[in-house]
Amino acid sequence: MAGKLRYILFTWILALASHTAMAQIPNRPYMSTDTLRTPPKKLSDDQLIDSTRKRLENKKDSVIYTSKFIKVTNEHLLNDSTQVFPLDTGLNNFENYSPLYQPKHPYIGLGNLGLAARPLLFEPQKSIGFDVGEHFLDQYMLNPQDITYYRSKVAYTNLSYVAGGLTEQVFRGTHTQNIKPNLNIGADFNTIGSKGFYTRQNVSDINAALFGWYESKNKRYNLLANITFNNMKTPENGSVVNDNIFTPTTTISDPLNATVRLNSSRDYQRNSGLYIKQFYYLGRIDTIKQKGAAKILPTQRVAYTFYYNTRSYSFSQNESDTYKVFPDYFFSPTLSRDSLSLKHLQNDFSYSFYLRGKPTSFVKNELKLDLGVTSDIYHYSQFINDSLQAYTNLTNQLRKVQNATIQNIKLHAALSYRFSDRISLEGDLQQIAEGYNFGDYLYDAKLTLAGGDKAGKIILGAYAQNNKAPLLYSNWISNHYIYLNTGINNQKINNLSFNYINNKLQLDLKAEYFLINGYQYFAALSSGGNDAAPAQLSSPLNLLKISVGKSITWRHLHFEDYLVYQKSDYQNTIRTPQVYNYANLYVTKLLFNVLNTTLGVNVRYNTSYVAPSYAVGIGQFYNGPNVTFSSYPLITPYVKATLYRTNLLVQYDYANQGLFSDGFYTVNRYPMQSRLLKIGVSWSFYN
Repeated sequence: MAGKLRYILFTWILALASHTAMAQIPNRPYMSTDTLRTPPKKLSDDQLIDSTRKRLENKKDSVIYTSKFIKVTNEHLLNDSTQVFPLDTGLNNFENYSPLYQPKHPYIGLGNLGLAARPLLFEPQKSIGFDVGEHFLDQYMLNPQDITYYRSKVAYTNLSYVAGGLTEQVFRGTHTQNIKPNLNIGADFNTIGSKGFYTRQNVSDINAALFGWYESKNKRYNLLANITFNNMKTPENGSVVNDNIFTPTTTISDPLNATVRLNSSRDYQRNSGLYIKQFYYLGRIDTIKQKGAAKILPTQRVAYTFYYNTRSYSFSQNESDTYKVFPDYFFSPTLSRDSLSLKHLQNDFSYSFYLRGKPTSFVKNELKLDLGVTSDIYHYSQFINDSLQAYTNLTNQLRKVQNATIQNIKLHAALSYRFSDRISLEGDLQQIAEGYNFGDYLYDAKLTLAGGDKAGKIILGAYAQNNKAPLLYSNWISNHYIYLNTGINNQKINNLSFNYINNKLQLDLKAEYFLINGYQYFAALSSGGNDAAPAQLSSPLNLLKISVGKSITWRHLHFEDYLVYQKSDYQNTIRTPQVYNYANLYVTKLLFNVLNTTLGVNVRYNTSYVAPSYAVGIGQFYNGPNVTFSSYPLITPYVKATLYRTNLLVQYDYANQGLFSDGFYTVNRYPMQSRLLKIGVSWSFYN
């Protein structure tokens, strides 16, 4: 994988070098578009983009293109209106490129980027409908709703590469351009190719997408389309045999050759889909002028969404279970070929009605009603490798153990009323009216009270959720785990939240209360064992979660902090820390009049908690032995800078290793990463 990444980067560098050598670049200050001696007439953003296109068509190299010619949006932003925003190519959060270490959504896992992981904080899944139950690689997936759409009359390309030698390599690439003024197409390509810190952590993850956005000339019809592809290959090493490697007498001198419990086991996941969403505006269309682009507001809208998705989950084992990683076997002691394939066809129809007065700079006194119906059809098949077929002469043959087609009909409605730009009320209702998940519901409400820039705003929220147990909890057959008629009932979540946001004070305070009946989780059947199985609390679970985000700026000095406190009456069941903190201190400076530089250090810390264990073969974090590890801060200094269209990054992860301890764990038996120097670069091209 490392060789492939080096080849890709080498090819891009050659292409860019040849392009630069052949281009005619005027000798003038960067980002200048003034080619006249007298001040030109000031143009609007749309006129400037059209002027750029004419110059490009006439092949006159008289403009240096920048991100101001690119506008972006996504499906969520287009749900109510047609709106776009300027492209952000700055340094913000560049050092937090990893999906596992986002400041507000940290993960714990098996020790390396690309391996199985789960959220560190309590974050219940807020969705209803059919669910397989395997989410241990979800954070690396590219889904249709993740796609960014562009409005660009200048071709735009961004290439990003972060590497810590061969230990960790991440590459992301995006290219997009308007082939017509109202039609944009593009592509995303992302890879994670990591050798890891310990034996058999060499992951190979690829996801890619082709996407397009068409808008009719009269602004009434929009089409969003994308094709996504995910291919995840993740080794399972069963953890290092030595459970106490961070003591002075047992430190491993060569982690890449450390003895592990599994040497020939692996997870495979594939997820591909075709997604098409169309919406048409009926009746009057209102327009609000905004900085950068106009916002198109419909008074009626009809929408149709088509989605076809195929997913496969596979686990392979080709070795003896010498170290007793698995609780037992049902079909073969040395050979596993467990797999589940899933096909999903979705059709969604919706109608939206908006009642408002004539808008000015903002919308006020607006009533909105959405009504829709969603049809979901699923077909899944599960296979195992059976070496014990006594009724035949065949051995080691794949056998289909499950084959079913199910359907759900979901009704959904949304009602909102905006009294002014200060007060708004929103409600969202989702109900499975028929099918496999009959009775599932998600009711969500939110009240926003805004008092201006100085006073800030308050958001009061509440939701109630009822969902059937995932397939893995109720009907699962594999070589090492079989769950049939488990008796796991529906899980019901009730949530209340208070959120105070003050942009002037750079303060974000949120308090949440969860009441969960029938909490679903995995736990060992025997005390301290590895026989993980679905479990459910018989008593209600209460949890209070308070988070505070605060930023302070003084001249060139900046400080950001995010603090979370969470307390439950079943703290050892949810297995999360009571306190988590992320702090980031940095200074910004313009060097040599061209280099925007940030020098900083971030610190992550969480209190000790009972660590979960990990069940190989089903990708579940479960409550096993009651093991609690010491917890220490993780310190990462970094330098990042922008030079024209290039962002640069140098950071040293876990620089304090050896100061408080020689290493750390977040999951039982799986040591986490060691210190690592990383170098990153992100290029943006407009041509």
